[in-house]
Amino acid sequence: QLQLVESGGGLVQPGGSLRLSCAASGFTLDYYAIGWFRQAPGKEREGVSCISYSGRSTSYADSVKGRFTISRDNAKNTVYLQMNSLKPEDTALYYCAAAYGLTVQSMCDTGRGKDYWGQGTQVTVSS
Repeated sequence: QLQLVESGGGLVQPGGSLRLSCAASGFTLDYYAIGWFRQAPGKEREGVSCISYSGRSTSYADSVKGRFTISRDNAKNTVYLQMNSLKPEDTALYYCAAAYGLTVQSMCDTGRGKDYWGQGTQVTVSS
């Protein structure tokens, strides 16, 4: 079965950190750009951070620049999102997606189709 599985979400206090993982099964991520997206209740899905298939190019939403870091380990077929200095407004359901051949800019464009989506992992930032 070809799928992406996210993990690492949870409840954290403001200022805390979490690391999300996106693991692929049934296929290799080597030639796929990967993106992290989030959707809060009542809001549209937004692109948070994306990384090229090589890992050499990354992009971040303005709201997370300097706080979040995306990385990938192709040997482990996994992409990570390190989230530091978390704020209550980061609370959302976080999804990862994979797309073959997209640039990071296109990958983070929520209007572009993706090949695979995960089921999401909940991140709640609250005291």
